[in-house]
Amino acid sequence: MPYLSVDDAQLYYDEEGSGPPLLFIHGLGSSTKDWFAQVPYFADQYRVIRIDLRGHGRSERTRGPYHIAQFARDVAVTLRRLDATPAHVVGLSMGGMVALQLAADAPRLVRRLVVVNSIADAKLNTWRDVWFYVSRRTAVQLLGMRRVGQIIGGRLFPNPDQTDLRREFVKRWSQNDRQAYLWAIDAILGWGVTERLPSISAPTLLVAAEHDYTPVATKNRIAARMPNARVAMVENARHALPVEKPDVFNAIVEDFLTENHSFPGSEQATERPSFAACR
Repeated sequence: MPYLSVDDAQLYYDEEGSGPPLLFIHGLGSSTKDWFAQVPYFADQYRVIRIDLRGHGRSERTRGPYHIAQFARDVAVTLRRLDATPAHVVGLSMGGMVALQLAADAPRLVRRLVVVNSIADAKLNTWRDVWFYVSRRTAVQLLGMRRVGQIIGGRLFPNPDQTDLRREFVKRWSQNDRQAYLWAIDAILGWGVTERLPSISAPTLLVAAEHDYTPVATKNRIAARMPNARVAMVENARHALPVEKPDVFNAIVEDFLTENHSFPGSEQATERPSFAACR
């Protein structure tokens, strides 16, 4: 299995296909395996690269604390070592935070940016913010990874025809190292790049599921602060969009990556018919 030594960690990655590099970054408590529906779809035209962030999947669990900036550095070093720059970068949830941090810290490494069901500021500004993170952290400490995975899996995949997706999610979730997961939650708390959004010039697509944890309006506000960004909203979808609706998600990303021009500001772009609402 391919590993790279980055700072103090052995990081797992894999790649398939050839063409422009296309990097996928998973979310909190996830791994490269979450992109199983994207690899075969994009590998015909792109050099698809996936990475397990430190403390996740098959990458080494280094000692904490963890930081989003460190995750972004890990990604940056990996891309440079693989001679895979500039890359299209796709990040889901916490992976979207890492992608935004990477675009802010190392803009020359990013060709186009796709941020899926994520935010640009995880500061605890409201009691709802405090409750979300404190309750998640406390639940993991008291109930353990498998039980929390069952609860989250039921929210991500609630429909009767999603039984297999729910079962696979719980299986993978229960394999997380609990301490590494807690360090990753702590990495999110207080993180933010809101003030740096105007400096991120890479063409950016923020993909928002209708029933994500954070509303579409939040993604619209992020896009409005960026010089070259817009939002695509997917109806009747939840947080784990690439797994829940892979065909819709893949088509949205492919359309965005193959556009031969940059697009205007987010307010106008949000209203484009092909991206305004995807079922």
